[in-house]
Amino acid sequence: MADPRAVGTLDGRQGSNRARGGVCQLSADTDIEAVGAWLAEYANSPHTLRSYRKEVERLLVWATRGQGKPLSSLTREDLLAYEAFLAKPSDDWIDPRLPRRGGGRRLFDGPLSARSVRHALGILSGLFNYLVAAGYLAGNPLALRRGRTGHTVGDLRRAAVERYLDQALWQFVLDFVEGMPRDTVREEQHRERARWVLRLLHGAGLRAAEAAQARACDLAQRRGKWWLQVIGKGGVPGDVPVSDAWMADLARYRAFHGLAALPRPDERTPLIMAIAGGNGRCLTSTAVYLIVKGVFVPAADARQADDPAGAATLRRASTHWLRHTAATHQADAGTDLRFIQKNLRHASLETTAIYLHAEDDRRHAATTGQPS
Repeated sequence: MADPRAVGTLDGRQGSNRARGGVCQLSADTDIEAVGAWLAEYANSPHTLRSYRKEVERLLVWATRGQGKPLSSLTREDLLAYEAFLAKPSDDWIDPRLPRRGGGRRLFDGPLSARSVRHALGILSGLFNYLVAAGYLAGNPLALRRGRTGHTVGDLRRAAVERYLDQALWQFVLDFVEGMPRDTVREEQHRERARWVLRLLHGAGLRAAEAAQARACDLAQRRGKWWLQVIGKGGVPGDVPVSDAWMADLARYRAFHGLAALPRPDERTPLIMAIAGGNGRCLTSTAVYLIVKGVFVPAADARQADDPAGAATLRRASTHWLRHTAATHQADAGTDLRFIQKNLRHASLETTAIYLHAEDDRRHAATTGQPS
């Protein structure tokens, strides 16, 4: 652990990796202030902000408490040690008796998986790149990571192959929602919202945070066709075409809460309302996640006897699976890959190509002689 006498040197003012002599674009004097400026860039993305804050807090505590160094003095060797630490934290860091809040809180529940380690280091590399670009740090100690710069297309493809619902399982979920209890007002409110949230996410291929923040005024008609305007990852705007069936499902949900079928151009009602109706406030992405899990888990129980594999899929499924599912179903229906790329707002066509499961089916059939 760090020498208590060194605490005054840990704020980063004298960090060995501090940029000297140039113009810093931040007003930050300390590492904490610099990190705060970086986190402020994600203020409009609550889910991203929580994830990023968690990773940088872990590194700051490890560096100052465990290594006796400020963030701005960490070297490549230090970050190699941190990578090993994430995969196998010492017992005093994962002691379940430690509180979950406060200065001496437990920051780890146990070792991170290889994938989680890569994810953590990717976030931290983004932090270091930002601080270098701002003129706060002289260099990024993670820039030398060889062959570990993030997800490869192969990584993404394996994830997409696993994380979607095929047509039969998706139809089972839709049918399950239709049969949810509706004996009380609260049960009916829950069913109608769950029904709409599933169709919203699948029909528009949205991330949970995008769906949570979407409002009625984000819908607009062009040449008689409806489009949903969204602010995606990194604050990048985009628009998504929505079908007449999707608009009919929205109309049903709005009518249930006494609203006109079609939204007004200036209407600020959230597309996903509080369970009892509109109060003007958007849900959090966590709330949207819980609504979806609240369908998938009991649906898995209902599927268990007839289809244990499908039940296992549903238990693992989450909101982001519906985005994968939307892309897969569009590809299966023959939608042009370039259109799917625009709908999902992917920067690379290679990323979108991971959803071409129908092509895999045809290749398998042609190779094995079995029907696709």
